[in-house]
Amino acid sequence: MVPRNARPHRRTAAALAGLAAVTLAIPLLAGCGAVQKAMDCANTATAVVDSVDKLQRATRNVDNPQEAEKALDDIDRNLDKVKATADDPELTRAIGTMNDGVKDARTALDNNKAPDVTPIVDAAGDLTSICTPG
Repeated sequence: MVPRNARPHRRTAAALAGLAAVTLAIPLLAGCGAVQKAMDCANTATAVVDSVDKLQRATRNVDNPQEAEKALDDIDRNLDKVKATADDPELTRAIGTMNDGVKDARTALDNNKAPDVTPIVDAAGDLTSICTPG
């Protein structure tokens, strides 16, 4: 059984709340291409953070690895969307870190072990701060 660690969950919740606020404010400025790109990044980052939250919940129940696999698939899909527009070196690095974390989590699941989601949670936080216009 995976020990409960509230700290990563709180970081995910805080990241999700921050992105939600930014996502709601950006449409007012959406006429500019750069702003549209930032909005797309923020929307996708919100989806990634939501998937990371689902992954954390799924890894608490190691009896159902399919749920964790589905969350990892969602993260991969959302990262592909961000990667398509990633021209920022920090964003590219955060995506790479998250991809590495997803790969490690899949390996752990394949070996019937509870994955360490900390690298994924940390990368989601980085992604959030990079995609938040400021």
